[in-house]
Amino acid sequence: MVDVERFRILLQEERDRKLALLPALRGDITAVSAARRDSNVDDEHDPEGSTIAFELSQASALLEQSRAGLAQIDAALGRMEQGTYGICEVCGAVIPEGRLEARPWTPYCIQHAAGRA
Repeated sequence: MVDVERFRILLQEERDRKLALLPALRGDITAVSAARRDSNVDDEHDPEGSTIAFELSQASALLEQSRAGLAQIDAALGRMEQGTYGICEVCGAVIPEGRLEARPWTPYCIQHAAGRA
């Protein structure tokens, strides 16, 4: 049987970290967007333009990853409430604790994790 309370603490700590990161990422996007407005909009020929475009793309991707991670964590916490945490959504097998330690938000056993986050 999976120690749900231990994993609830791990998930809540990770959730708190991600929530704390979101404002910083939003701030980065705002700052990069402001820098882009103040620069030459021709990214191809402006030496700073490609850097600004890359930074904006990177910050946006990190923000999206954090949001997706939060959704996965919230889904795992929901499975805890439903009593299905630690059970593979595909085959119904118990997910080994080692896998849950590595990815406490996963809804899949190792066999069914291929191609999934």
